[in-house]
Amino acid sequence: MPRVTLTSKNPELLSVDALVVAVAQGDSGPRLVDADWLPAEGRAEISAVAAPLGITGAVDEVRKLPTGGRIAARLLVLTGVGPTQSPDAETLRRAAGAAVRELAGSASAALALPADDVAALSAVTEGALLGAYSYTRYRDAEASAKAAPVAELQVVTPLAKDKAVKAAVTRAEVVADAVHATRDLVNAAPNDLYPAAFADLAKAAVKEAGRGSALKITVLDEKALVAGGYGGLTGVGQGSARGPRLVKVAYTPSKPTAKVALVGKGITFDSGGISIKPAAGMEAMKSDMAGAAAVLHTVLAAAQLELPVAVTGWLCLAENMPSGTAQRPSDVITIRGGKTVEVLNTDAEGRLVMADGLAAAVEEKPDVVLDIATLTGAQIVALGNRVSAVMGSEDVRSEVVAAADAAGEQFWPMPMPAELRAGLKSKVADLANIGDRFGGMLSAGLFLQEFVGSTPWAHLDIAGPSFNEKAPHGYTPIGGTGVGVRTLLALVEARAAASSK
Repeated sequence: MPRVTLTSKNPELLSVDALVVAVAQGDSGPRLVDADWLPAEGRAEISAVAAPLGITGAVDEVRKLPTGGRIAARLLVLTGVGPTQSPDAETLRRAAGAAVRELAGSASAALALPADDVAALSAVTEGALLGAYSYTRYRDAEASAKAAPVAELQVVTPLAKDKAVKAAVTRAEVVADAVHATRDLVNAAPNDLYPAAFADLAKAAVKEAGRGSALKITVLDEKALVAGGYGGLTGVGQGSARGPRLVKVAYTPSKPTAKVALVGKGITFDSGGISIKPAAGMEAMKSDMAGAAAVLHTVLAAAQLELPVAVTGWLCLAENMPSGTAQRPSDVITIRGGKTVEVLNTDAEGRLVMADGLAAAVEEKPDVVLDIATLTGAQIVALGNRVSAVMGSEDVRSEVVAAADAAGEQFWPMPMPAELRAGLKSKVADLANIGDRFGGMLSAGLFLQEFVGSTPWAHLDIAGPSFNEKAPHGYTPIGGTGVGVRTLLALVEARAAASSK
């Protein structure tokens, strides 16, 4: 991740590879935002070439112009903020991220975007760091060097010498690091990232984080899962030669003011099992563990920020494969706590491992439990690839939406119609693992609700937004996006702030 410094110097004098400025859409053409420091002739030149170069100032638009030595930077980078002269925090994040993403291979860049207050400065810094990402694990040295993100970032702000902004910059670095680490896990090949390997990486991450007795990890293997009655995990995992795991990562500050449980779906590869998926698009099913990845790094970020809230993460890890030992449609399994489930479709496996995780989480009596999962294709049908769904207890659902709005992620509140519960009835067990075809996302939420009892709860379905198979946009790369980390962390921070009042 790039090294970030703050500066209050005139951007014209910064000797960097690229200088980033904001450009807004206007009725008579694009307009530079907060760029009065730029020489008048320079502004006139930009206005003159805007139309021929197709510069509009639209969101996610990035254009690079040679400076010709008129300023110290080699390139002037124009990043669009849309039709506004006062961009909000998320617009600044996207503009900074889009620009930095386009500067891969550069040694240094400065961002002269609006950053006159702490909120704007935090957004610019966070967006730039989120955009400074590349995944090169499987690339050769030459390709890796070309894709390497900017090494040095300077953020231009009048607050550069204000000691109060240090915490905001530190938080931006922690958040970006957590998102990057989540993306790395999602992007890893499934022959390298299987349940035991994921658990080992979680152990290593906890060890690296330090924090002594405040941060602990526990891993349950196949034998422990069978002994503990975790029928969802063992049932889903029994078709693979690489067995399931349940990983508990617990951050416990000395005097916690609240107790939050997070449960993440961690299907390291989802073939669909015996109810096998079509071949087209199956390669993206390595991303079916994005919820568990987000939970792991949210807990670690909360520990790094030393939040006064106890946060426990449950990573429900399994590989869903077809084989002679795989679970079959019509099998009946017993979830942790005793409820039985008839498996009508082995490709509705995420809710089975999540049921085990939720049952274990509520046993510890948290104040609230949040689960996050790439759970249903119906989420993508309903909300597309950039908007996640949230359902659950009305107050917690609203809390998630508020946290997402503050973090810059899109979560849309969804209902849980009571009439859909009838579709989950089984003729032989307490529940069936699928309901009616229509409203499939909502039926999945109703299924999970069966395992939380009276605990305040919300379910976050990130099936579409977790993995970007199309073009990059803003600070979002191709592949794993790290969605959910910022929302979960913002919710924990909000609980911490509320408890301190």
